[in-house]
Amino acid sequence: MIRSLFFSSTFVRTTFTSFTPRFTPIPVLRCPGIGVGNSASFCSKSFSVSAKSTFFMEQAPTADEVQQVELLDATEDNHGGVIVEMDKPMDCEIFAPILRASIAHWKKQGKKGVWIKLPIELAHLVEAIVKERFWYHHAEPKYLMLVYWIPEGAHTLPVNATHRVGIGAFVLNDKKEEKSGMFRGTGVWKFPTGVVDEGEDICKAAEREVREETGIDTEFVEVLAFRQTHQAFFGKSDLFFVCMLKPLTSEISKQELEIEDAQWMKLEDYTAQPLIQKHEVLKYINNICVTKIEKQYSGFSPVLTSTAFSSKRNFLYLNEYDLNRR
Repeated sequence: MIRSLFFSSTFVRTTFTSFTPRFTPIPVLRCPGIGVGNSASFCSKSFSVSAKSTFFMEQAPTADEVQQVELLDATEDNHGGVIVEMDKPMDCEIFAPILRASIAHWKKQGKKGVWIKLPIELAHLVEAIVKERFWYHHAEPKYLMLVYWIPEGAHTLPVNATHRVGIGAFVLNDKKEEKSGMFRGTGVWKFPTGVVDEGEDICKAAEREVREETGIDTEFVEVLAFRQTHQAFFGKSDLFFVCMLKPLTSEISKQELEIEDAQWMKLEDYTAQPLIQKHEVLKYINNICVTKIEKQYSGFSPVLTSTAFSSKRNFLYLNEYDLNRR
């Protein structure tokens, strides 16, 4: 985690009788592997000019005159910056000068962004980092990411994630009954909804939410529509995907924590609820579902695809019906 730089403050001084000499230290000498780990280490040569003469005097620092300055270990990112992953215990008083020296070192190297990933165990270092003009980028359960922009002017660093992704699952059986759950304490019947987990596909999230809320296993069919809203959750935007699924089982086992009741409900009974008729977006969603049942609407089905940039396969959601009619 720590690297080292070495500096010398040694100068050759001469005696003058008329006026004060001028000293110009010039760091020019690279010293081989005397740092910590595989880091580079530097020494400085110092030159002085005599007021009575025209020659330069040079003297290399002795071992006792070398001052060690430690640096944070960092890896380069793909955009001209560095990433520091803190993983060792450190006192705040020791950390602060190391951080300042590291920033100065990265600035000389022409680096741009500096990312510090700080585990929750080292939260006591936050104040020292913020005092060096770092700001919060994002936080996860076990770490905080802070960032700093070295060049003058506006930064070009990517912002934190801007959207939360949710799903609503429209499950229709052969009897044209929709699977509905009742919000606890509201008396309102709604189709299963939830938030997509990190690293989870939309289609898999829809199947999981139905299983968690009702105990019913399903197979994803397609995305019928999606809605985007802003300032929805701690100032973030929200993407909500309305999904259609078909049931593989029928026996209900409702979730006790959030769901007051769960049942198969005729679509016309679900549609007749005052809440559905009152709210425009719910009415639109219901009309889409009805039109889908009448086979006059095509949504977007997941198709596994790969790209030239990664061997990992991902889902592309597309209108297979119209695509296959060509």
